[in-house]
Amino acid sequence: MTIPAARRAQVLVVIGALTVAAAFLVSETLTRFTLLQVAGGVAAVALFALVFVSTDFGLYVLILSMLLSPEFSLGGALAERREVVIRIEDFVLLIIAFAWLAKTAINKELALVGRSPLNLPIAAYVGANLLSTLLGMMLGSVKTVTGLMYVVKYVEYFFVYYMVANNLRSREHAWRLVSAAFGTAIIVALYGLAQIPSGERVSAPFEGQVGEPNTFGGYMLLMIAIVLALALETRSTRVRAWSLGMLVLFVPPFLFTLSRASFLGAIPMLLVLVAFSRHRAPIALALAFMALLVVVQPAFVPRSVHSRIHRTFEPETSWKGTVAVGQIQFDPSTSERLISFRLAFDGWMERPIFGYGVTGFRFMDAQYAKLLVEAGLVGLVAFAWLIGRLLRELLRIYRRLTDPDDRGLALGLLAGLVGLLVHGVGSNTFIIIRIMEPFWFFVAVAMMLSELPDGRRGARPAGAMTTRRTAAAHGALP
Repeated sequence: MTIPAARRAQVLVVIGALTVAAAFLVSETLTRFTLLQVAGGVAAVALFALVFVSTDFGLYVLILSMLLSPEFSLGGALAERREVVIRIEDFVLLIIAFAWLAKTAINKELALVGRSPLNLPIAAYVGANLLSTLLGMMLGSVKTVTGLMYVVKYVEYFFVYYMVANNLRSREHAWRLVSAAFGTAIIVALYGLAQIPSGERVSAPFEGQVGEPNTFGGYMLLMIAIVLALALETRSTRVRAWSLGMLVLFVPPFLFTLSRASFLGAIPMLLVLVAFSRHRAPIALALAFMALLVVVQPAFVPRSVHSRIHRTFEPETSWKGTVAVGQIQFDPSTSERLISFRLAFDGWMERPIFGYGVTGFRFMDAQYAKLLVEAGLVGLVAFAWLIGRLLRELLRIYRRLTDPDDRGLALGLLAGLVGLLVHGVGSNTFIIIRIMEPFWFFVAVAMMLSELPDGRRGARPAGAMTTRRTAAAHGALP
């Protein structure tokens, strides 16, 4: 087709104007921003474009960034305290979110929030935290920016859930993403192993000057539960070998986090596997052997781990805040948590319905005390509804699935959730991004496994998150 001369001239004028505008924008950018900032902007635009074209690319980037992204803090040290800690992962997630929103705006067949049994509990939990925070702002207990930033970070992992669930196309696709998550866990476990000779408590990469062993312990607890359940349930020799290999790799860094909350969470996690696995005999025998070995030969337990547990009941005479229950006295760390429980209860009595709002009360490293005093009875009920619904759904899915590997993933997640619930007694488990993003990623996969077709039988369109009834109507259930 021949383009008229006048039309060609108009096109050349437009291209020339755009080129001049782009050159001006680049020159202004280079003079006003550092090279690192410009590179970051270019990377952000490139990531947006790549995710817009391929959502899978964004999912893989997100999975890798969950534990492998640097952080910087807006005013403090630990990510569990009151300062707002920003990770590169937060920006990655924001870019992926905008790309996904743009994609759903153009393609009306893609669902932003698909139908799920967890929708109402999630909405109630987020709404309770948001409402309590807004009330806290009006009453002066919450700083506006800090409170809203924390609520946004609470919502991040639910976005991960919907993002993954809406884009799974087949079981084969789901297991590729799970393999990427296992790859990330292997990398951080190797990083943890490298820290053991230093004698310091093991923590995850890129955690700033002060590590977070309790966070890393919670993450490792979840991963150990999943790979152990896979090893129990699978019929594949290759999958069992890989699962046991990862288990051997994950246990040492888990132990050397010296996280008592994580050790405590491991007990109910293992009991859930014994109670529900169809192949419970191996793990029951292993647990009995380990218990006997610890009793007969305590040297089997690493000295630092034994010392950490033993110090729980050794008060420091120089510390005046020692808490005692009867004749049992606790160390400063345990005493501080027990004091937090009492202060939280006293504070809750003053605002029992909606609490003080997120970040509206003093810092406390205990999930349930924190939730009660910040979100009140409304927030606690919403959280209990969400966790109760999730436990019920995971158990239903585990019993309904027929593929052994799928069953292993569902059972491992169920056991991991129970372990994390106990972990939350001594940590803010369910608001820690590095635990919750991987957790909700696995929840999305487990919730969708019964609805996904096998890769050999074709794949459903991305964004077609459905209920069991809808999936059955389309023949998508195995």
